[in-house]
Amino acid sequence: MGVYIFLTIVGNIFINFLRATGNITIFLCKSLLAGLNPPYYWKQIAIQTIQIGYYSLPVVGLTALFTGMAMTLQCYDGFSSFTSEGAIPSVVMIAMTRELGPVLASLMVAGRLGASMTAEIGTMRVTEQIDALSSLSVNPYKYLVFPRILTGTLLMPFLVFIDDVIGILGGYLVGVYHLGFNSANYIHNTFVSMSSWDIMSGLIKGAVFGFVICLMGCYQGFLSKKGAEGVGRSTTNSVVASSIIILLLDGILTFVLF
Repeated sequence: MGVYIFLTIVGNIFINFLRATGNITIFLCKSLLAGLNPPYYWKQIAIQTIQIGYYSLPVVGLTALFTGMAMTLQCYDGFSSFTSEGAIPSVVMIAMTRELGPVLASLMVAGRLGASMTAEIGTMRVTEQIDALSSLSVNPYKYLVFPRILTGTLLMPFLVFIDDVIGILGGYLVGVYHLGFNSANYIHNTFVSMSSWDIMSGLIKGAVFGFVICLMGCYQGFLSKKGAEGVGRSTTNSVVASSIIILLLDGILTFVLF
């Protein structure tokens, strides 16, 4: 009896996972097929460029700055025991460009942008504005979803690059002005170990994470049920799902890219 219950629970989880995956795939195909054909809503793309790119800069920049500072302090505390303080600039640079930059920037954007995107589209769903678009012969996938997915995928690498630069700058400020490193040596040790692939791998991760954030935000918004409670539940699901998928894909991409 216990085995039967266990297999039933596992089977239901697996079936629900396949159902959700299929629904998301269908949703994505509809959005891409609709968006790749004219007419193109350039105004919507411009609006989403400002919303996703410009308005995300403060939270991404502050997160990167304090992360770089804290990481430099923690590395110094550990490396000083082995008299390996000279490796701190290289470690901070590699950690920021490969892992911390894309992951932290994406999680911050998922919390800010994913929630906002889901709430906006969810409100349009429950107030029947999406149905009104369809009645006016405007494809909601082309008008609402495709511009967000496109701009999120293209702009997230830019945000990751800004995150990398500010994070390395934060490490430099702490290392030079607090820990007493020589400025020229710190900069030299940072760039001597830097490779183009370290930066490129982070940008690739950023593009994938940006795609996931916008896809989940729009998908959960379209699924919103009537009422404020339904929109709130969809917003929560969007942020949680995006965060989990980002962490999962980070492990997979790290294994593949390195």
